Amino acid sequence: MSEAPYLSGWRYRAVILSVVCSVLGYLGFSLWGGWQEVGSAVARVGMAGVALALLMSLLNYGLRFLRWQSYLGAFGHAVPWQSSLRIYLAGFALTTTPGKAGEALRGVLLKPWGVPYAQSFAAFFSERLSDLLAVVLLTLFGLTLYPEARPMTLAGMVLVVFGFVLLSQRRLVEQLAGAIPETGGRVPGLLRHLFAVLLEAQRCHRPGLLLGATLLSLTAWSAEALAFHWLLQWMGADLPLAFAVFVYAIAMLAGALSFMPGGLGGVEAAMVALLVWKGMPDADAIAATVLIRLATLWFAVGIGAVFLCFENKMAIFES
Repeated sequence: MSEAPYLSGWRYRAVILSVVCSVLGYLGFSLWGGWQEVGSAVARVGMAGVALALLMSLLNYGLRFLRWQSYLGAFGHAVPWQSSLRIYLAGFALTTTPGKAGEALRGVLLKPWGVPYAQSFAAFFSERLSDLLAVVLLTLFGLTLYPEARPMTLAGMVLVVFGFVLLSQRRLVEQLAGAIPETGGRVPGLLRHLFAVLLEAQRCHRPGLLLGATLLSLTAWSAEALAFHWLLQWMGADLPLAFAVFVYAIAMLAGALSFMPGGLGGVEAAMVALLVWKGMPDADAIAATVLIRLATLWFAVGIGAVFLCFENKMAIFES
């Protein structure tokens, strides 16, 4: 392993600013719902229920890490799982960036292990595409219960199909990459890098690997959707499992399509609207939404922040 890079002061300030802005926005949303209602929801769920929801989130992260390791293996990189896990979790510190793009920070942390940026970004792109596919498939659970969501699900399907079609056209991507001039400034350089990422990402979508990654993605996101269903039941909402899974999945899809940091705003609006439409009181719908987001998104951000600090301190020490 080569010398480990670490994040400079301005990069840490950027991380802190991203997280602080997201936290402030979420704090405003929570206050709008009312802390008393959120506290009441936690009391009804109980500490055992909260712990179970967090365990389901950990299962989600663990399965997605296995998928990540399979992508790295497809590139021929045998990064020790302990180090790879720390790096993977550190990426969650920047989940609250548009499209979760900040998670590509893993590429910086993987560089000392000999993983080129094109390959780490290709693994990141493949992750996002796999997540989108899983969420779209999970929305099918409740389309008959809420047909108005069909346009959004269709938009997600179009993006997934476009991604897979693009990755299947290797010759076309190579031709487009070859047509980019070697000189001409920053834009041609970015385009060359983009096509290099797409060419590398094709190695993550061979039939066997694609099937395994899809199963891992479906199981991972189903775990959090199931936790959402349990939270609703513990709060006294008698909603069927299919509808709860649908609400969670369509909210995740709304957040992804909004391209807001961490899906903030889009996810919450979709969840609250659907829960209220199904008959939950406004305060309970908001409290349930805040609670599941704390147990999924913000739990991940907290874990990521801890491991990012650890990785940076380790890198400074080794340097």
